[in-house]
Amino acid sequence: MSTPSPAGRRPRIGIGGVCAPSSTFSPHRTGYDDFRVTRGAELWDRYPWARPDGELGGPVEWVPLVQAEAPPGGPVEPEAYDRLKSELVDRIRQAGPLDGLVHDLHGAMSVAGLEDAEADLTDAVRDALGPGALISAAMDPHGNVSRRLATRLDLITAHRLAPHQDAAQTRERAARKLVERLVEGKGRPHLAWVQVPVLLPAERTSPRLEPAKSLYGRLGSIEELDGIVDAAVWAGCPWADEPRCKAAVVVTGDDPALAVEQARSLAKEYWDLRRDFVFPAPAADADTCVEAAVASRARPFLITDSGDNPAAGGAGDLTYMLRRLLADEALATGRATALHAGITDPAAVARCFAAGVGATVRLTVGGAHGSYGAYGSYGSYGASSHEPYELTGEVVALREADEADEVGGDLAAVRRGGVTTVLVSRRKPFRTRADFGGLDPRGYDLLVVKAGCPAPELYALAADWHLALTPGSVDQDLPRLGHHRLDRPLFPFDPDMPAPDLTPELL
Repeated sequence: MSTPSPAGRRPRIGIGGVCAPSSTFSPHRTGYDDFRVTRGAELWDRYPWARPDGELGGPVEWVPLVQAEAPPGGPVEPEAYDRLKSELVDRIRQAGPLDGLVHDLHGAMSVAGLEDAEADLTDAVRDALGPGALISAAMDPHGNVSRRLATRLDLITAHRLAPHQDAAQTRERAARKLVERLVEGKGRPHLAWVQVPVLLPAERTSPRLEPAKSLYGRLGSIEELDGIVDAAVWAGCPWADEPRCKAAVVVTGDDPALAVEQARSLAKEYWDLRRDFVFPAPAADADTCVEAAVASRARPFLITDSGDNPAAGGAGDLTYMLRRLLADEALATGRATALHAGITDPAAVARCFAAGVGATVRLTVGGAHGSYGAYGSYGSYGASSHEPYELTGEVVALREADEADEVGGDLAAVRRGGVTTVLVSRRKPFRTRADFGGLDPRGYDLLVVKAGCPAPELYALAADWHLALTPGSVDQDLPRLGHHRLDRPLFPFDPDMPAPDLTPELL
Protein backbone atom coordinates (compact mmCIF):
# COMPACT_ATOMS: atom_id res chain seq x y z
CA MET A 1 0.00 0.00 0.00
CA SER A 2 1.19 3.53 -0.72
CA THR A 3 1.63 6.07 2.04
CA PRO A 4 -1.03 8.80 1.71
CA SER A 5 0.12 12.38 1.20
CA PRO A 6 -0.11 14.68 4.19
CA ALA A 7 -3.50 16.33 4.50
CA GLY A 8 -3.87 19.39 2.33
CA ARG A 9 -0.92 18.56 0.06
CA ARG A 10 -1.35 17.52 -3.54
CA PRO A 11 0.44 14.28 -4.39
CA ARG A 12 3.83 14.89 -6.00
CA ILE A 13 4.71 12.70 -9.00
CA GLY A 14 8.04 12.58 -10.79
CA ILE A 15 8.53 11.77 -14.47
CA GLY A 16 11.61 10.22 -16.01
CA GLY A 17 13.23 7.17 -17.53
CA VAL A 18 15.78 5.70 -19.92
CA CYS A 19 14.86 4.11 -23.26
CA ALA A 20 17.32 2.33 -25.56
CA PRO A 21 16.05 -0.76 -27.43
CA SER A 22 19.05 -2.97 -28.18
CA SER A 23 20.19 -5.93 -30.25
CA THR A 24 22.89 -7.89 -28.47
CA PHE A 25 23.85 -9.36 -31.85
CA SER A 26 24.71 -5.96 -33.28
CA PRO A 27 28.37 -4.88 -33.39
CA HIS A 28 27.18 -1.31 -32.91
CA ARG A 29 27.48 0.16 -29.41
CA THR A 30 25.17 2.82 -28.01
CA GLY A 31 27.13 5.56 -26.28
CA TYR A 32 26.09 8.53 -24.21
CA ASP A 33 26.13 10.84 -27.23
CA ASP A 34 23.53 8.64 -28.93
CA PHE A 35 20.97 9.63 -26.28
CA ARG A 36 18.70 12.62 -26.46
CA VAL A 37 18.61 13.74 -22.84
CA THR A 38 15.75 16.01 -21.79
CA ARG A 39 15.55 17.61 -18.38
CA GLY A 40 13.22 19.68 -16.25
CA ALA A 41 10.53 21.79 -17.87
CA GLU A 42 11.68 20.74 -21.37
CA LEU A 43 9.93 17.44 -20.64
CA TRP A 44 6.53 19.09 -21.01
CA ASP A 45 6.82 18.66 -24.79
CA ARG A 46 6.86 14.88 -24.26
CA TYR A 47 4.27 14.92 -21.49
CA PRO A 48 1.89 17.81 -22.32
CA TRP A 49 -0.78 16.49 -19.95
CA ALA A 50 1.57 17.23 -17.02
CA ARG A 51 1.85 20.95 -17.75
CA PRO A 52 0.27 23.21 -15.15
CA ASP A 53 -2.56 23.79 -17.64
CA GLY A 54 -2.58 20.20 -18.90
CA GLU A 55 -5.31 17.62 -18.41
CA LEU A 56 -3.56 16.06 -15.42
CA GLY A 57 -1.94 19.22 -14.12
CA GLY A 58 -4.54 20.08 -11.50
CA PRO A 59 -4.97 17.22 -9.03
CA VAL A 60 -1.24 16.54 -8.56
CA GLU A 61 2.08 18.35 -8.63
CA TRP A 62 4.25 17.05 -11.47
CA VAL A 63 8.01 17.01 -10.97
CA PRO A 64 9.93 16.68 -14.26
CA LEU A 65 13.21 14.81 -13.75
CA VAL A 66 15.20 13.50 -16.74
CA GLN A 67 14.30 11.33 -19.71
CA ALA A 68 16.94 9.83 -22.00
CA GLU A 69 16.16 8.10 -25.27
CA ALA A 70 18.46 6.55 -27.86
CA PRO A 71 17.54 5.13 -31.26
CA PRO A 72 17.53 1.33 -31.46
CA GLY A 73 21.08 0.01 -31.69
CA GLY A 74 23.62 -2.26 -30.15
CA PRO A 75 24.08 -2.72 -26.41
CA VAL A 76 24.46 0.41 -24.30
CA GLU A 77 27.97 1.07 -23.09
CA PRO A 78 28.14 0.54 -19.31
CA GLU A 79 29.62 3.99 -18.73
CA ALA A 80 26.73 5.65 -20.56
CA TYR A 81 24.14 3.63 -18.67
CA ASP A 82 25.73 4.31 -15.28
CA ARG A 83 25.83 8.03 -16.02
CA LEU A 84 22.16 8.16 -16.99
CA LYS A 85 21.03 5.97 -14.10
CA SER A 86 22.97 8.11 -11.65
CA GLU A 87 21.42 11.30 -12.95
CA LEU A 88 17.88 9.92 -12.74
CA VAL A 89 18.46 8.61 -9.21
CA ASP A 90 20.12 11.86 -8.08
CA ARG A 91 17.24 13.93 -9.42
CA ILE A 92 14.74 11.73 -7.61
CA ARG A 93 16.62 12.20 -4.34
CA GLN A 94 16.93 15.96 -4.89
CA ALA A 95 13.24 16.37 -5.76
CA GLY A 96 12.08 15.96 -2.20
CA PRO A 97 9.34 13.54 -1.14
CA LEU A 98 7.60 11.96 -4.15
CA ASP A 99 4.37 10.01 -3.89
CA GLY A 100 4.79 8.42 -7.29
CA LEU A 101 6.78 8.19 -10.51
CA VAL A 102 5.83 7.75 -14.16
CA HIS A 103 8.63 5.44 -15.29
CA ASP A 104 9.14 5.94 -19.05
CA LEU A 105 10.79 2.73 -20.30
CA HIS A 106 11.11 0.65 -23.44
CA GLY A 107 11.86 -2.76 -22.01
CA ALA A 108 14.49 -3.99 -24.47
CA MET A 109 17.55 -2.08 -23.29
CA SER A 110 20.64 -4.27 -23.02
CA VAL A 111 23.77 -3.16 -21.18
CA ALA A 112 27.01 -5.08 -21.33
CA GLY A 113 27.49 -6.92 -18.05
CA LEU A 114 23.83 -6.70 -16.92
CA GLU A 115 21.28 -9.49 -17.11
CA ASP A 116 18.18 -7.26 -16.98
CA ALA A 117 18.88 -3.57 -17.52
CA GLU A 118 15.34 -2.27 -16.91
CA ALA A 119 15.09 -4.22 -13.67
CA ASP A 120 18.47 -2.89 -12.55
CA LEU A 121 17.35 0.66 -13.32
CA THR A 122 14.03 0.16 -11.55
CA ASP A 123 15.76 -1.29 -8.49
CA ALA A 124 17.79 1.91 -8.22
CA VAL A 125 14.72 4.09 -8.80
CA ARG A 126 12.73 2.19 -6.18
CA ASP A 127 15.51 2.52 -3.62
CA ALA A 128 15.66 6.27 -4.24
CA LEU A 129 11.88 6.75 -4.03
CA GLY A 130 11.33 4.59 -0.99
CA PRO A 131 8.82 1.76 -0.51
CA GLY A 132 5.76 3.97 -0.07
CA ALA A 133 5.77 5.63 -3.51
CA LEU A 134 3.90 4.12 -6.47
CA ILE A 135 5.71 3.51 -9.77
CA SER A 136 3.70 3.39 -12.98
CA ALA A 137 5.63 2.16 -16.04
CA ALA A 138 4.82 2.89 -19.68
CA MET A 139 6.50 0.38 -21.97
CA ASP A 140 6.88 -0.87 -25.52
CA PRO A 141 5.25 -4.27 -26.20
CA HIS A 142 8.49 -5.41 -27.81
CA GLY A 143 10.27 -5.10 -24.50
CA ASN A 144 10.57 -7.72 -21.78
CA VAL A 145 8.80 -8.00 -18.43
CA SER A 146 10.83 -10.17 -16.09
CA ARG A 147 9.53 -11.11 -12.67
CA ARG A 148 12.25 -8.99 -11.11
CA LEU A 149 11.04 -5.93 -13.02
CA ALA A 150 7.35 -6.55 -12.39
CA THR A 151 7.78 -6.94 -8.62
CA ARG A 152 9.31 -3.45 -8.39
CA LEU A 153 6.40 -1.79 -10.20
CA ASP A 154 2.91 -0.90 -8.99
CA LEU A 155 1.24 -0.28 -12.35
CA ILE A 156 2.41 -1.24 -15.83
CA THR A 157 1.03 -0.80 -19.33
CA ALA A 158 2.22 -1.01 -22.94
CA HIS A 159 1.35 0.21 -26.43
CA ARG A 160 -1.47 -1.60 -28.20
CA LEU A 161 -0.77 -0.57 -31.80
CA ALA A 162 2.13 -1.16 -34.20
CA PRO A 163 3.60 0.94 -35.58
CA HIS A 164 3.29 2.64 -32.21
CA GLN A 165 0.96 5.50 -33.05
CA ASP A 166 -0.35 5.19 -29.50
CA ALA A 167 2.98 5.73 -27.69
CA ALA A 168 1.90 9.13 -26.36
CA GLN A 169 -1.46 7.72 -25.27
CA THR A 170 0.32 4.90 -23.44
CA ARG A 171 2.40 7.35 -21.42
CA GLU A 172 -0.72 9.34 -20.60
CA ARG A 173 -2.58 6.16 -19.61
CA ALA A 174 0.23 5.20 -17.24
CA ALA A 175 0.09 8.70 -15.73
CA ARG A 176 -3.69 8.83 -15.48
CA LYS A 177 -3.89 5.47 -13.70
CA LEU A 178 -1.26 6.64 -11.22
CA VAL A 179 -3.06 9.92 -10.56
CA GLU A 180 -6.30 8.03 -9.92
CA ARG A 181 -4.60 5.76 -7.36
CA LEU A 182 -2.96 8.61 -5.48
CA VAL A 183 -5.79 11.13 -5.53
CA GLU A 184 -8.42 8.57 -4.56
CA GLY A 185 -6.14 6.90 -2.00
CA LYS A 186 -6.59 3.43 -3.50
CA GLY A 187 -3.01 2.32 -3.01
CA ARG A 188 -1.23 -0.44 -4.87
CA PRO A 189 -3.35 -2.76 -7.04
CA HIS A 190 -2.57 -6.43 -7.67
CA LEU A 191 -0.46 -7.46 -10.67
CA ALA A 192 -1.21 -10.84 -12.26
CA TRP A 193 2.00 -11.63 -14.16
CA VAL A 194 2.86 -14.55 -16.41
CA GLN A 195 5.49 -15.12 -19.06
CA VAL A 196 4.57 -17.10 -22.17
CA PRO A 197 7.41 -19.21 -23.64
CA VAL A 198 7.10 -17.72 -27.12
CA LEU A 199 9.54 -15.30 -28.75
CA LEU A 200 8.66 -13.90 -32.16
CA PRO A 201 9.73 -10.83 -34.15
CA ALA A 202 7.54 -7.76 -34.08
CA GLU A 203 6.94 -8.26 -37.81
CA ARG A 204 5.04 -11.48 -37.02
CA THR A 205 3.00 -10.14 -34.10
CA SER A 206 1.76 -6.89 -35.63
CA PRO A 207 -1.68 -5.73 -34.43
CA ARG A 208 -2.30 -4.64 -38.02
CA LEU A 209 -3.22 -8.25 -38.83
CA GLU A 210 -4.95 -11.23 -37.32
CA PRO A 211 -4.51 -12.97 -34.99
CA ALA A 212 -2.62 -10.25 -33.10
CA LYS A 213 -5.25 -7.67 -34.05
CA SER A 214 -7.98 -9.45 -32.10
CA LEU A 215 -5.66 -10.38 -29.24
CA TYR A 216 -4.57 -6.79 -28.65
CA GLY A 217 -8.11 -5.65 -29.37
CA ARG A 218 -9.29 -7.48 -26.23
CA LEU A 219 -7.19 -5.34 -23.92
CA GLY A 220 -9.48 -2.33 -23.89
CA SER A 221 -12.56 -4.39 -23.01
CA ILE A 222 -10.68 -6.21 -20.23
CA GLU A 223 -9.57 -2.85 -18.82
CA GLU A 224 -13.21 -1.78 -18.62
CA LEU A 225 -14.18 -4.69 -16.36
CA ASP A 226 -15.11 -3.75 -12.81
CA GLY A 227 -12.10 -4.49 -10.64
CA ILE A 228 -9.52 -4.27 -13.48
CA VAL A 229 -7.13 -1.34 -13.83
CA ASP A 230 -5.14 -2.29 -16.96
CA ALA A 231 -4.27 -5.18 -19.26
CA ALA A 232 -1.13 -5.48 -21.39
CA VAL A 233 0.65 -7.98 -23.62
CA TRP A 234 4.34 -8.03 -24.53
CA ALA A 235 5.83 -9.99 -27.43
CA GLY A 236 9.33 -9.66 -25.98
CA CYS A 237 12.58 -8.76 -27.70
CA PRO A 238 13.98 -11.49 -29.98
CA TRP A 239 17.14 -9.53 -30.80
CA ALA A 240 18.65 -9.93 -27.33
CA ASP A 241 20.15 -13.10 -25.94
CA GLU A 242 18.94 -12.92 -22.34
CA PRO A 243 16.78 -15.26 -20.21
CA ARG A 244 14.10 -12.57 -19.74
CA CYS A 245 13.34 -12.47 -23.49
CA LYS A 246 9.91 -13.97 -24.03
CA ALA A 247 6.28 -12.92 -24.29
CA ALA A 248 4.49 -11.75 -21.15
CA VAL A 249 1.04 -10.78 -19.92
CA VAL A 250 0.24 -8.48 -16.98
CA VAL A 251 -3.29 -7.71 -15.84
CA THR A 252 -3.51 -5.12 -13.08
CA GLY A 253 -6.56 -4.96 -10.84
CA ASP A 254 -8.14 -4.44 -7.45
CA ASP A 255 -9.91 -7.77 -7.85
CA PRO A 256 -7.04 -10.29 -7.64
CA ALA A 257 -9.09 -13.31 -8.74
CA LEU A 258 -10.39 -11.50 -11.81
CA ALA A 259 -6.91 -10.20 -12.68
CA VAL A 260 -5.52 -13.76 -12.54
CA GLU A 261 -8.41 -15.10 -14.61
CA GLN A 262 -7.96 -12.51 -17.36
CA ALA A 263 -4.17 -12.86 -17.40
CA ARG A 264 -4.49 -16.65 -17.74
CA SER A 265 -6.97 -16.22 -20.61
CA LEU A 266 -4.68 -13.84 -22.52
CA ALA A 267 -1.62 -16.01 -21.94
CA LYS A 268 -3.40 -19.15 -23.13
CA GLU A 269 -4.66 -17.35 -26.23
CA TYR A 270 -1.15 -16.14 -27.04
CA TRP A 271 0.24 -19.66 -26.64
CA ASP A 272 -2.53 -21.24 -28.70
CA LEU A 273 -1.93 -18.74 -31.51
CA ARG A 274 1.85 -19.13 -31.58
CA ARG A 275 1.90 -20.92 -34.95
CA ASP A 276 -0.66 -18.56 -36.48
CA PHE A 277 1.28 -15.30 -36.22
CA VAL A 278 2.33 -14.38 -39.74
CA PHE A 279 4.36 -11.77 -41.55
CA PRO A 280 2.23 -8.82 -42.70
CA ALA A 281 3.47 -9.19 -46.29
CA PRO A 282 4.80 -11.99 -48.51
CA ALA A 283 8.19 -12.92 -47.03
CA ALA A 284 10.99 -14.61 -48.98
CA ASP A 285 14.70 -14.47 -49.66
CA ALA A 286 16.08 -11.34 -51.28
CA ASP A 287 16.40 -12.74 -54.81
CA THR A 288 12.80 -13.95 -54.81
CA CYS A 289 11.59 -10.55 -53.65
CA VAL A 290 13.64 -8.68 -56.25
CA GLU A 291 12.47 -10.97 -59.05
CA ALA A 292 8.81 -10.51 -58.05
CA ALA A 293 9.20 -6.74 -57.77
CA VAL A 294 10.87 -6.33 -61.18
CA ALA A 295 8.23 -8.50 -62.85
CA SER A 296 5.33 -6.70 -61.18
CA ARG A 297 3.45 -3.75 -62.66
CA ALA A 298 2.90 -2.25 -59.21
CA ARG A 299 4.99 0.90 -58.79
CA PRO A 300 6.70 1.70 -56.60
CA PHE A 301 7.13 -1.85 -55.34
CA LEU A 302 8.45 -1.79 -51.78
CA ILE A 303 10.96 -4.33 -50.44
CA THR A 304 12.02 -4.17 -46.80
CA ASP A 305 15.55 -5.39 -46.00
CA SER A 306 14.59 -6.78 -42.61
CA GLY A 307 17.81 -8.34 -41.29
CA ASP A 308 19.77 -5.09 -41.08
CA ASN A 309 16.93 -2.85 -39.90
CA PRO A 310 18.32 0.07 -37.82
CA ALA A 311 14.87 0.70 -36.34
CA ALA A 312 15.16 -2.69 -34.61
CA GLY A 313 18.81 -2.27 -33.58
CA GLY A 314 20.56 -3.43 -36.75
CA ALA A 315 23.94 -1.93 -37.55
CA GLY A 316 22.68 -0.64 -40.91
CA ASP A 317 26.06 -1.23 -42.52
CA LEU A 318 25.49 -4.43 -44.52
CA THR A 319 25.56 -4.42 -48.34
CA TYR A 320 23.83 -7.76 -48.85
CA MET A 321 20.71 -6.27 -50.42
CA LEU A 322 22.74 -3.95 -52.63
CA ARG A 323 24.55 -7.00 -54.02
CA ARG A 324 21.27 -8.76 -54.73
CA LEU A 325 19.81 -5.72 -56.50
CA LEU A 326 22.82 -5.32 -58.78
CA ALA A 327 22.84 -9.07 -59.46
CA ASP A 328 19.51 -8.61 -61.25
CA GLU A 329 20.10 -7.94 -64.95
CA ALA A 330 17.24 -5.50 -65.39
CA LEU A 331 18.42 -3.37 -62.48
CA ALA A 332 22.10 -3.65 -63.33
CA THR A 333 21.49 -2.43 -66.89
CA GLY A 334 18.98 0.27 -65.98
CA ARG A 335 15.95 -1.33 -67.64
CA ALA A 336 14.41 -1.15 -64.18
CA THR A 337 15.18 1.30 -61.40
CA ALA A 338 15.50 1.02 -57.66
CA LEU A 339 16.07 3.44 -54.80
CA HIS A 340 17.92 1.65 -52.00
CA ALA A 341 18.29 3.24 -48.53
CA GLY A 342 20.30 3.49 -46.54
CA ILE A 343 23.74 2.03 -45.87
CA THR A 344 25.69 3.56 -42.99
CA ASP A 345 29.20 4.50 -44.12
CA PRO A 346 30.58 7.90 -43.02
CA ALA A 347 33.84 7.49 -44.98
CA ALA A 348 32.01 6.79 -48.24
CA VAL A 349 29.67 9.74 -47.63
CA ALA A 350 32.67 12.03 -47.06
CA ARG A 351 34.25 10.92 -50.34
CA CYS A 352 31.01 11.68 -52.18
CA PHE A 353 30.92 15.19 -50.69
CA ALA A 354 34.53 15.73 -51.69
CA ALA A 355 33.80 14.62 -55.27
CA GLY A 356 30.52 16.56 -55.69
CA VAL A 357 27.28 15.88 -57.56
CA GLY A 358 27.89 14.54 -61.06
CA ALA A 359 31.26 13.00 -60.24
CA THR A 360 32.03 9.33 -60.71
CA VAL A 361 33.30 7.74 -57.50
CA ARG A 362 34.82 4.40 -56.60
CA LEU A 363 33.85 3.46 -53.07
CA THR A 364 34.36 0.62 -50.67
CA VAL A 365 30.97 0.48 -48.97
CA GLY A 366 29.81 -1.28 -45.83
CA GLY A 367 31.00 -2.54 -42.48
CA ALA A 368 31.26 0.85 -40.77
CA HIS A 369 30.21 -0.67 -37.44
CA GLY A 370 32.20 -3.86 -37.89
CA SER A 371 29.40 -6.11 -39.07
CA TYR A 372 31.70 -8.11 -41.33
CA GLY A 373 32.76 -11.19 -39.46
CA ALA A 374 30.47 -10.33 -36.54
CA TYR A 375 27.93 -13.09 -37.15
CA GLY A 376 28.45 -16.65 -36.10
CA SER A 377 26.45 -18.28 -38.90
CA TYR A 378 26.14 -17.18 -42.50
CA GLY A 379 23.87 -20.08 -43.45
CA SER A 380 23.30 -20.25 -47.19
CA TYR A 381 24.43 -16.66 -47.71
CA GLY A 382 28.16 -17.32 -47.61
CA ALA A 383 30.74 -15.15 -45.87
CA SER A 384 31.11 -12.95 -48.97
CA SER A 385 27.61 -11.59 -48.37
CA HIS A 386 28.97 -9.78 -45.31
CA GLU A 387 32.06 -8.29 -46.94
CA PRO A 388 32.50 -4.66 -48.09
CA TYR A 389 31.29 -3.94 -51.61
CA GLU A 390 33.19 -2.08 -54.30
CA LEU A 391 30.68 0.43 -55.65
CA THR A 392 31.43 2.58 -58.69
CA GLY A 393 28.81 5.07 -59.73
CA GLU A 394 27.70 8.66 -60.18
CA VAL A 395 26.97 10.93 -57.24
CA VAL A 396 23.42 12.12 -57.86
CA ALA A 397 22.49 13.80 -54.58
CA LEU A 398 24.09 15.26 -51.46
CA ARG A 399 22.44 16.59 -48.33
CA GLU A 400 24.15 17.95 -45.26
CA ALA A 401 22.86 16.97 -41.84
CA ASP A 402 19.69 18.75 -40.83
CA GLU A 403 19.57 19.87 -37.20
CA ALA A 404 15.97 18.69 -37.07
CA ASP A 405 17.07 15.19 -38.08
CA GLU A 406 18.62 13.72 -34.96
CA VAL A 407 19.86 10.62 -36.80
CA GLY A 408 21.27 10.04 -40.25
CA GLY A 409 23.80 12.84 -40.45
CA ASP A 410 25.04 13.66 -43.96
CA LEU A 411 23.51 11.85 -46.93
CA ALA A 412 24.88 10.94 -50.36
CA ALA A 413 23.24 9.03 -53.20
CA VAL A 414 25.23 7.07 -55.79
CA ARG A 415 23.73 5.59 -58.97
CA ARG A 416 25.05 2.49 -60.67
CA GLY A 417 22.98 1.09 -63.51
CA GLY A 418 19.37 1.41 -62.43
CA VAL A 419 20.15 1.28 -58.71
CA THR A 420 20.49 4.48 -56.69
CA THR A 421 22.01 3.74 -53.28
CA VAL A 422 21.55 6.17 -50.41
CA LEU A 423 24.50 6.32 -48.01
CA VAL A 424 24.34 7.98 -44.59
CA SER A 425 27.02 9.03 -42.16
CA ARG A 426 24.98 7.86 -39.15
CA ARG A 427 22.53 4.98 -38.73
CA LYS A 428 19.09 6.05 -39.86
CA PRO A 429 15.69 4.42 -40.38
CA PHE A 430 13.91 5.74 -43.48
CA ARG A 431 10.29 6.48 -42.60
CA THR A 432 9.12 9.38 -44.78
CA ARG A 433 9.69 10.77 -48.28
CA ALA A 434 11.61 13.65 -46.74
CA ASP A 435 14.20 11.21 -45.37
CA PHE A 436 15.53 10.51 -48.88
CA GLY A 437 17.32 13.83 -49.22
CA GLY A 438 15.30 15.24 -52.11
CA LEU A 439 15.03 11.98 -54.06
CA ASP A 440 11.40 11.05 -54.69
CA PRO A 441 10.78 7.34 -54.05
CA ARG A 442 7.69 7.52 -56.26
CA GLY A 443 9.94 7.97 -59.29
CA TYR A 444 11.48 4.48 -59.08
CA ASP A 445 10.21 1.03 -59.95
CA LEU A 446 11.47 -0.41 -56.67
CA LEU A 447 11.84 1.19 -53.26
CA VAL A 448 14.13 -0.81 -50.96
CA VAL A 449 14.62 0.25 -47.34
CA LYS A 450 16.32 -1.28 -44.33
CA ALA A 451 13.20 -1.98 -42.31
CA GLY A 452 10.89 -4.70 -41.10
CA CYS A 453 7.38 -3.29 -41.27
CA PRO A 454 7.47 0.04 -43.12
CA ALA A 455 6.45 3.25 -41.40
CA PRO A 456 2.92 4.48 -42.21
CA GLU A 457 3.94 7.00 -44.89
CA LEU A 458 5.98 4.49 -46.89
CA TYR A 459 3.36 1.81 -46.36
CA ALA A 460 0.74 4.12 -47.86
CA LEU A 461 3.04 5.11 -50.72
CA ALA A 462 3.82 1.53 -51.83
CA ALA A 463 1.72 -0.12 -54.53
CA ASP A 464 2.87 -3.53 -53.28
CA TRP A 465 5.24 -4.83 -50.62
CA HIS A 466 7.41 -7.86 -49.93
CA LEU A 467 9.50 -8.48 -46.81
CA ALA A 468 12.99 -9.76 -47.62
CA LEU A 469 14.42 -12.29 -45.17
CA THR A 470 17.99 -11.02 -45.19
CA PRO A 471 20.97 -11.58 -42.89
CA GLY A 472 21.97 -9.19 -40.14
CA SER A 473 21.82 -8.61 -36.41
CA VAL A 474 18.01 -8.55 -36.43
CA ASP A 475 17.58 -11.56 -38.70
CA GLN A 476 13.94 -12.72 -38.83
CA ASP A 477 15.20 -16.31 -38.87
CA LEU A 478 15.80 -16.35 -35.12
CA PRO A 479 17.58 -19.72 -34.81
CA ARG A 480 20.16 -18.47 -37.31
CA LEU A 481 21.18 -15.65 -34.94
CA GLY A 482 22.78 -18.04 -32.47
CA HIS A 483 21.02 -17.42 -29.15
CA HIS A 484 22.49 -19.52 -26.34
CA ARG A 485 21.26 -17.86 -23.10
CA LEU A 486 17.47 -17.97 -23.58
CA ASP A 487 15.26 -19.72 -21.05
CA ARG A 488 14.36 -22.95 -22.84
CA PRO A 489 12.18 -24.62 -23.96
CA LEU A 490 10.92 -21.69 -26.01
CA PHE A 491 8.92 -21.50 -29.24
CA PRO A 492 10.00 -21.40 -32.11
CA PHE A 493 13.43 -22.65 -31.02
CA ASP A 494 11.73 -25.76 -29.59
CA PRO A 495 8.74 -26.20 -31.91
CA ASP A 496 7.54 -29.46 -30.34
CA MET A 497 7.84 -28.36 -26.71
CA PRO A 498 5.08 -29.48 -24.31
CA ALA A 499 2.33 -27.09 -23.31
CA PRO A 500 3.58 -24.82 -20.51
CA ASP A 501 2.04 -23.97 -17.17
CA LEU A 502 0.48 -20.55 -17.75
CA THR A 503 -0.79 -19.94 -14.24
CA PRO A 504 -0.25 -16.23 -13.48
CA GLU A 505 1.60 -15.21 -10.35
CA LEU A 506 -0.04 -12.57 -8.21
CA LEU A 507 2.56 -9.97 -7.30
